[in-house]
Amino acid sequence: MKSKSLFRFLSPVVLILIFFLTASLRAQSAQTLSPKDLLALKMVSGATVSPDGKYVAYTVRVPRQPDDKPGSAYNELYVMSLKDGVVRPFITGKVQVYGVQWRPDSRAIGFLDKRGDDEFRQVYEIPVDGGEARRVTDVNANISKYVWHPSGKKIAYSAVEPPSKKDKFLKKKGYDFIFYEEEWKHINLYLYDLESKTGKQLTHDITVLDFKFDNQGKQLIARMTEKNLIDYHYMFTYLYLLNPETGEYTKVSKNKGKLGNFAVSPDGKRLAYSAALDEHDNAVSQAYVVSLTDPQSEAVNLTPDKYRGHVVWVGWKNNKTLLYRAAEGVENVLYQIDLKSKKRKKLLDSKEEKVIFGSPSFSKNRKTYVFTANSPDFPGELFSWRPGKHLKRLTITNPWLNDRRLGAQKVIRYQARDGLTVEGLLIYPVDYQKGKKYPLVVLVHGGPESHYSNGWVSRYSTPGQVLAGRGYFVFYPNYRASTGYGVDFARQGFGDPAGKEFDDIADGIKFLIDEGLADAERVGLGGGSYGGYAAAWFATYYTKLVKASCMFVGISDMISKKGTTDIPYEEMLAHAGKPIEETWEFSLQRSPIYYAHQSQTALLIYGGAADPRVHPSQSLELYRRFKMNDKTVRLVQYPGEGHGNRRQPGQIDVLYRVLDWYDWYLKEDHPVKGPMPPLDISEKYGLPLPE
Repeated sequence: MKSKSLFRFLSPVVLILIFFLTASLRAQSAQTLSPKDLLALKMVSGATVSPDGKYVAYTVRVPRQPDDKPGSAYNELYVMSLKDGVVRPFITGKVQVYGVQWRPDSRAIGFLDKRGDDEFRQVYEIPVDGGEARRVTDVNANISKYVWHPSGKKIAYSAVEPPSKKDKFLKKKGYDFIFYEEEWKHINLYLYDLESKTGKQLTHDITVLDFKFDNQGKQLIARMTEKNLIDYHYMFTYLYLLNPETGEYTKVSKNKGKLGNFAVSPDGKRLAYSAALDEHDNAVSQAYVVSLTDPQSEAVNLTPDKYRGHVVWVGWKNNKTLLYRAAEGVENVLYQIDLKSKKRKKLLDSKEEKVIFGSPSFSKNRKTYVFTANSPDFPGELFSWRPGKHLKRLTITNPWLNDRRLGAQKVIRYQARDGLTVEGLLIYPVDYQKGKKYPLVVLVHGGPESHYSNGWVSRYSTPGQVLAGRGYFVFYPNYRASTGYGVDFARQGFGDPAGKEFDDIADGIKFLIDEGLADAERVGLGGGSYGGYAAAWFATYYTKLVKASCMFVGISDMISKKGTTDIPYEEMLAHAGKPIEETWEFSLQRSPIYYAHQSQTALLIYGGAADPRVHPSQSLELYRRFKMNDKTVRLVQYPGEGHGNRRQPGQIDVLYRVLDWYDWYLKEDHPVKGPMPPLDISEKYGLPLPE
C-alpha cells in the first residue's frame, strides 16, 4: 500500500503524534515554501457533521496540475468516523463535489453533480455505509441548491428555467443578442417528492437565493430578491416565510442593506439572521432575532452597542440561546447569548485555540461540532469540538508542509497620523537577522469590506510565505474601512475612497521603515480589487513610497468605474454615499489616472478580460496614461476570467509573474526607468513545453 493511501486510514491521533514527533528532526534540513509548493497545497474546504453526531463528511480542495484541462480546483469527498477517526475516501479524483448535505436520518450523504448521460445537474446521494452514488432527482433544469425535508421524503430545490427551444434555435442561427440587465430569469423554488418523482413550482415572480425548512417541516424560510441581478443579491434581499404547500410567502425581515446567513430556532418560532446595521454599513455586522409567530413583531438586535467586531454567522444552541461567530480584529470568536437576559458568554477564542475557525456544523443534539480552521502554519484543516473543551485537529492534509521553513507571522499595531491605532499582520523573512533591513512587500486586501485574520494568508495572488522564503518582510494591513473592528471603524472609509484608508497603509510602511525593519528604497505593494485600487494609488499618488506595484483587477478611474460595475447600488449606498452627479470633481481627484503623470513606480497591471465587477477598461485606462507619460508599465489580461482568476493557468501565471516583478525591482535592484522583467515566463509553469 502506498504511503499516501495509508494516511487515509490512520487515526488522527496517531497521525498528529507522528507529525509533531518528526517536526524537530526535519527542521534543520527544511526548505522554504516554493511557488510550486503553494500551488500544490490542498485544504479542507467544507465540513458537515451527521445529524446523529457519528460522522463528518468533508471536502478537500485539490489544485489542478499545470497541464490539466483548464478549470477550478477539484473538490473531493471524504467521510470520517468521529468515534475512531477512520477516514474513508468517498468520491475522489478529477471531481468537483459540492452541495454536501446529510439525509435527516444520517444514512446517506447528498451532493450535486452531473454524471453520465445527465443533461442537467441533479441531486445524488451515497450511503454512509458505502456503495455507489445514485441519482435522487430527475428534473429538466440545473439544480442550484437543495435542502432535505425533515422527513427525508421530499427535497426543496432552486433552479433557473433552462433556455427554451426557441432560445436555442435563435442562438444557433446567430440571433443571440445581449439585452444588458434585461435578459435575466428568476431562480425559482420547487418542492420535489422523492417517492413519486414529481415536483411542483412554488415561486414564479421572485428570485430565491437560499432556503431552509424548520425542524417540523411545516414552513420554509427563504432569502429572496426582486431581480436576479448581482446588485440586488448584495443590497436588496430579504427573508420570507413561505408555505411549502401553496408557495404563498410573507416578508419577515425588514433589513436595510446587506443580509448574511439565517437559522430557524428548533421549535420553529423564531428566526435569527446576520445583517448590516443599515444600508450604509459596508458589511454584515449584526445579529438579529425576529418572531415567526407574531407578524407585527420587530427584529431585535442582539449585538452589543458599539461592538468592536463584526458578526458573520448566527445559529441556535436551543430555543432560548443564540450562537454567533464574529471577527474581532485579526482573531475570531464564538459566543452564546441568552435571549431573555441578553447576557453573552465566550465559547471559543481563536487567540487561545491558535487557529482561525470557520462557522460550525453541529449535530442535532448540539453536543458535537465540526469546523474548518487554519493557522499561520497551515491552510484549511478539519477540527471537532465539544462545548467546554478545546478544538481537536482531525486531519493533516499536507504532511509535507512540515518540511518547509516558514516566516514567523506576528500581529503588529501602529499609530496612524491622526493617532488611531491600526492593526495588521507581518510575516518575517525566513532566517531573519535582527538589525538588518529587508525589502518589504505590502499586500492589501480588497473590499474594502474585508480583513486579514491571523491564519493562513498565502495564496496565489498574496504569496506571503513564498516571499518570506525569498527574504522579504510581508505586511498585511487592516486599514480603516476593514471589517472586524466594528461599524464605526469600517465607516471611516464611507464617502472617502483612498483617504484615511490608504493613508493608514502609507503610515504602516513608514512605521516599518522607522522601526529599522524595511529598506525604504525597496518597497513593493500589491492587491486585488479594492487592493488593486490601492496598488494603483501607491503607484501614482504615493509613488515616492513604492518602487514596484502590482495591480490585480484594480480601480483606476472612480468615475468610469461607477458607470461600468455590476454593483452600482452597492457602491453608492455602502461606499460613496452620493450619486456620481454630486461627486464628479472629487471622484476624479481620488482616481489614480489623475496622478499617473507623476509616477516613479514600476507598475504591473493584470486581471480577467471578462471582469464584470471592475471592468477591464479600468486596467486599460491606467495603462494608457502610463504609456502616454513614458512610465514603466505592463498590462496582462486573462481571457475568460472574471474578478479573480478561477482556472489554474491564470493563477500559475499571476504567482510567477508577480514574484518576478518584485524580485526584479526590489531584490535585483533594477532601475524603474529601464528594461522590465522577461515577458515570457512559460518555462516556470511546469508544463512539458515542446522543443
